[in-house]
This record gives sequence, structure tokens and C-alpha cells, in this order.
Amino acid sequence: MKGPPRMDRRQFLGRGAAALAVPAFVSAGALGLSGCRRPGPSARVTVGMVGLGAQGFDNLRQLLRLSDVQVVAVCDVDSLHYRDNPWGEGPQYGREPAQAHVEKHYAAAQKSGNYSGCAAMTDFRDLCARADIDAVVISTPDHWHALCALEAIRAGKDVYGEKPLTHFFDEARVLCDEVAKRKTIFQTGTQQRSMPVFRRAVEIVRNGHLGRIERIEVGLPDGYDKPMGDDKVESPPDHLNYEMWTGPAPLLPYMRARNHRWWRGHRAYGGGTLMDWIGHHNDIAEWGLAPEQARIERVEAVGWTFPETDIYNTPVHFEIACRFAGGVESSISDRHKQGTKWIGDRGWLFVTRSFIDASDPRWQSPDFDAGGFKVAPSTGHHRNFIDGVKSRSACIAPPETAWQSITPGFLGYVSHSVRRPLRWDASRRTIIDDAEADAQLRAREYRAPWSL
Repeated sequence: MKGPPRMDRRQFLGRGAAALAVPAFVSAGALGLSGCRRPGPSARVTVGMVGLGAQGFDNLRQLLRLSDVQVVAVCDVDSLHYRDNPWGEGPQYGREPAQAHVEKHYAAAQKSGNYSGCAAMTDFRDLCARADIDAVVISTPDHWHALCALEAIRAGKDVYGEKPLTHFFDEARVLCDEVAKRKTIFQTGTQQRSMPVFRRAVEIVRNGHLGRIERIEVGLPDGYDKPMGDDKVESPPDHLNYEMWTGPAPLLPYMRARNHRWWRGHRAYGGGTLMDWIGHHNDIAEWGLAPEQARIERVEAVGWTFPETDIYNTPVHFEIACRFAGGVESSISDRHKQGTKWIGDRGWLFVTRSFIDASDPRWQSPDFDAGGFKVAPSTGHHRNFIDGVKSRSACIAPPETAWQSITPGFLGYVSHSVRRPLRWDASRRTIIDDAEADAQLRAREYRAPWSL
């Protein structure tokens, strides 16, 4: 039996927390693992998961902790794998372990007759077409981000999409336009925006304690300088649909060194560690600037080096030198300490996931009151997304912001290719007076029959 029509369900969810204050409850057997009562089925956000590797499993675990979420379907083109570990060693990933993990979590409800199980699928389009799903979480390799997200958005789903927002620059334009057109709730997986240490750092900077910001250093990991796994070309394993895994990307010979975990070393699938991390630390860097300052005007790739192996073609060492409106200079490089450092005329502050370091020791205290400017509240990145789905309010990491924070990476690749600095019009998202470079920036190629 089908559930209520989607619009009715969203109207119910959209009433917000007040409407859920006295929810209908299922039987005691459907209590959450923590012992807290779970809202009845009509008050839960139903979720489908696409991509169940390490990051996908992390997203899955985070969502299963939320009592007002019901994971109803998982999708992956690999039935079972161990990421980069030898077969049988370490955690299991893929479609079958994910399905088993969900069903084990809901075992009490299943015994009580209030749970019909978790569907396991191989094609994301089938998952997105399900009428019983409110939101889709996308944790695939980068080359699938845009196509999966657009499929979900056009099917009327809200989306939590992993970073980087898209694999190609111009995919982001299409995605952002579609989100705006359909009023989709979209959360980018830049979870640092919901971590207290980064939020505190941004408030200190935005409240002027460092004085006028002069320079920002964004430290990212270096790239792969050698094969990160077995580089033997072989037939894809039976448990993996390699044709579907490849999808819109070029069909390269299969090898473990370019598949699970290590795929981002080749630009067919990702943008290397540069595009893997720029959406984290550069996002925080730009968040620390006032909106009128956080507009890049000039970008140049400096000192890029590449691996000797042809298995990967993304940079090992790199710097992207940027100039913002108002004169702030920025350097995004693997040569800096990993994290974000703002340097002002009255002090400096460095932040990474585990700590804050600063020229003034007072700023390192969690009790330090930075001042009147406060960042938007977020009690957790996945919680923030589910709350957005219910309230129809924008999340802490919307797609336009995610696009802006990774744009220097896209421009860096183009600057390296054409061997010159680029002038950037941030309002029009266009390279100024350089048709060759702008055409490279907007290029996107898909293997047939895939397209936007």
C-alpha cells in the first residue's frame, strides 16, 4: 500500500517542530536504540542512500542516530567490498552490508511488525523514483555527484550531497539553478560548517579581533605521487558493476589503484586531494570574510608538480594564489599546514579539526565571547539537513556557497593548463578577457548515453 501523496507528506513535515511536539508513536518495539521514543511513520523523514563506501557508511550511521529519520533504501553498484584493504580484512562496504546494517538497526521495529525492511538497489534512478522517499543522500565518487543529485532533485527529493559539489564547474551552475527552480533543500557535505571549533574561529575573525585581514593560508594534503594500491590491470570483480561505476566517465582499464578510495587521483573521476579538501578548508577561509570581501578577482596556479606514474594525473604539490576584492591575498597549497589561517594587521588565527591556535591565547578558549556577529546555528550537519527538510529553511551549507568555495580549484586547473593567471568576475562567474580559458572552465564531457 502506498503512503500519502508526497505534497501532503511535505506539508505535514513543513509544519515544523511545533507540529511534532506531540507525535504519534509506534509500539514500544520501535523505540530507538538509545531508548528514546521514535516519532510515528508519518512524522519521519524517509531517506534513500546512494553510494555506500566509507563516506556513505559514515553518513548512514549519522542518520540512523536521528529518531525522526527512516532509511528505507540503499543503492550501490558494488554488492560487497573492503575498500583498499585485502579481501576479507577490515570493515565491509557496499550494498549488502549497508542493507544489513540498516535492518539490524531497526530490528526491534521489524519484530513488532512496524518495519518492512530496507530495499537494496543497484541503479540510483530506481531509488530516486520511489514515492516513499523524501530525501536522497549522495556519497558517490565525484564524477557522479551532479547526475545523481539532478535525478533526485527532478524527482522531487531533497538532497544531501557530498563535496565537492560537482566534478565539472558548469555542472554546478545547472545544479544550483535546478535547486532554486524547484525550491529543493540541499545540504553539501562540508561538515566542518557544523563543527564548533570552526564556527568559533569564523566568529572571532568576523568580529574583527584580527584587525584587517591581509592574507589567508589554506593548507590541503599533498596528492598521490605513486600507485596507492595494486596497479595491475585486470578484469573487474564479479561483485562490482564497473560499467555502471564508470558511468559518464571514460571507461579506463580496471585496477585497484584507481578504484575504491584511490579513484580521485585520476581526473576522470575526481580532482585529486586538491578538490577533495578545498571544499572544506577554503570554505572556512571564505566564511571568515565579509560577503563583499569574499569575491575572488585573480587566480594563478603556481609550482604544480605531478606524479611520474600515468595511473594518476592530479597534482602532487600545488599552490593556487588568489586575490580577493579589497586586496586580501590567499594561498591554497599542500605546502601549508593543513587547516585555515587568517593573518590580520592585529593578529593571526589558525584552525583545524582538532584545535585553534592564535596570536592571542584568549581566542583559544571555548568560552571566549567573540562578539555580536554569530554564524547561523547548527547542532550537527545531518541534523541541520533534516531540520531543513522539515522547516523548508536553507541549510548551513547550501550549493551556491559550496560552488563558490571550490571555484578556485576549478580555476587553478585552468590556469595551470593555459600557463597564465586568470582574472575572474565573481558576480558573472566568468573568466575575463580570456575566451580559451573560459571555454576550458565550462567544458564537460560525458560518455554516452549519459548527459545532464
